[in-house]
Amino acid sequence: MTLTLPSWPESLALVFTTVSIGLAARNSVHTWWTGIIGCVLFGWVYADARLYAETTLQLFFLVTSALGWWQWRQRSNGAVASRPVTRAPLLQLLGLLALAAVATVGYGALLHRLTDAYMPYWDAALLGLSVMAQCLLMQRRLETWPVWLLVNTLSVPLFWQRELHLTALLYVAYWLNAWHGWWHWRRLLPREATR
Repeated sequence: MTLTLPSWPESLALVFTTVSIGLAARNSVHTWWTGIIGCVLFGWVYADARLYAETTLQLFFLVTSALGWWQWRQRSNGAVASRPVTRAPLLQLLGLLALAAVATVGYGALLHRLTDAYMPYWDAALLGLSVMAQCLLMQRRLETWPVWLLVNTLSVPLFWQRELHLTALLYVAYWLNAWHGWWHWRRLLPREATR
């Protein structure tokens, strides 16, 4: 088996997205603007690889990255006040999981019928779970990290099959980063929330 070299858009997308993901694990507001650049570049890469749900997901990430940037830098009395890391209520998790399931089935069926998408249901599942994880990340919910672990686990074989080898290997690193983020954010929880 031969590894294909990444294109320059894929290489740049990997750099910006890796920086963004590392900054998210460190709870840094700079995760958002670096992520926006990575989204634009990955949108281009995924469209070329016929991963249309992943392409659509990059548009969602653009909007939510702008919102997340704004939410994480809320102002109170002229000073920037960071949102604390908190746990998500069970109803929120169940609602987001239901939306992810609906997105998987609905968007997967749409892609299957109307496009030449590669593995449309798998691609749509990644979209649904990524939306769930991003919504939790925007609110600084601890539960974002186990969902990102699942997304990264499912992404590696899909990207490898599409010959996005460097992207697949980096998703292994993102998987490790999600473990680190989960550990780090758990330490940032208010003392009462860890009991």
